[in-house]
Amino acid sequence: MPKARGAAGAQGGLAGALNAALKERDGLWFGWSGEEIDEHTGEISTQTTDGVTTATIDLSKRDVDGYYNGYANATLWPLFHFRLDLAKYERETGKGYERVNERFADCVAPLIEDDDVVWVHDYHLIPLGERLRSHGIDNRIGFFLHIPWPATRLFVSLPFHERLARTMLHYDLIGFQTQEWLESFVHYCIHELRAEVDEDSGRITLDGRTTTARAYPIGIDYEHFSQLGDTGEARQAQQRLMSSTRRRVAMIGVDRLDYSKGLPERLDGISRFFDQHPEKARELVFIQIAPPSREDVESYQKIRAELEQKAGQINGERSEVDLVPVRYVNRGYSHAELFGFFRAAKIGLVTPLRDGMNLVAKEYIAAQDPEDPGVLILSRFAGAADQLADAVLVNPHSPDDISHAIATALAMPLAERKARYEKMIRTVRDDDVQSWTAGFLHDLSVAAKDLH
Repeated sequence: MPKARGAAGAQGGLAGALNAALKERDGLWFGWSGEEIDEHTGEISTQTTDGVTTATIDLSKRDVDGYYNGYANATLWPLFHFRLDLAKYERETGKGYERVNERFADCVAPLIEDDDVVWVHDYHLIPLGERLRSHGIDNRIGFFLHIPWPATRLFVSLPFHERLARTMLHYDLIGFQTQEWLESFVHYCIHELRAEVDEDSGRITLDGRTTTARAYPIGIDYEHFSQLGDTGEARQAQQRLMSSTRRRVAMIGVDRLDYSKGLPERLDGISRFFDQHPEKARELVFIQIAPPSREDVESYQKIRAELEQKAGQINGERSEVDLVPVRYVNRGYSHAELFGFFRAAKIGLVTPLRDGMNLVAKEYIAAQDPEDPGVLILSRFAGAADQLADAVLVNPHSPDDISHAIATALAMPLAERKARYEKMIRTVRDDDVQSWTAGFLHDLSVAAKDLH
């Protein structure tokens, strides 16, 4: 079987999602090591574990500032999450983004064998496929975008937007999380690039080259995550949270520290709930786990300060000597510990302002006790809302809507909780990461066969 060659722009959840697929296919993972050096050397470090070879390169501080902290996370990330007010357009960071993608192509091209499948992931590496084509790589190359694709009127605010979009059409297959993001991309291709689009097949033709674009909602590794519930680490975490809440209902949120996750707005909603139901401050405790991320980017420093201020204000107004209504934890936990926390929490609060998918919502459902499941409150602007329509859907911008959803969740009878859970768990179980991987790679094989 041909080997799989992966190129990913981010570690963490994405790495876990792809690891099983790479194991099955004797795969190679290529990307940035996360380390900085004085000057770029192009030296590749490799190691093999459980049949998966990891090949990484270090980047210079100049490249990290321009490519990663700059264009990827200070330009593309806010723009693609509909935060035009936070997007910074700097010519030098744009050059850094293109320069690093060229360097990635220079390094990985010699590692690609004739029958390899290449799968590129996320907004950090949009131009990589086109750069590989320029190196003579004629293999099957697919691309998956894990974040939203913005509406055309937003995307055209990006300098050289056409240049970036055209590089995507050098992939054989482009995957999006939802039909909405796919339709936004197709709309751009039709109205800005003047491409020919067959919406039934998903084929987009421009300048004699045809690409297929489709939606592939990603899932969790359901079997692996479910098995974590039987571990001592998960049971200990569950008991730890239950004993510390002292019979209060636990409501939990787990998010990277990022403005797209709607954390300040979430706390505003919780504050509104306690304003409207002051007696509930003794009955409900909210736990927000928010590991820091991208701490070198100014907007992330600001959101951390804002969260600390809002959490402190709620606690200052509502705390007693023996309790606080909000616990804000600025660190990460293992997946097993999170399983235990999710099982102990009777409400999962997942309210991003915009999210490609949001796997925390699916993990919360997977961790519930089928005989006494908790309630998922979910932003209607998360990609997961399309699949988890039986969650309590909210507008994350509205404190009143969040407050009402919390009250609804607290009052929801067991029969309704079970009925909602049973519908959602089928989706979480059946549309898992293995199905997502198999579906994309199958379509990539078919698309490439038809096009080459």
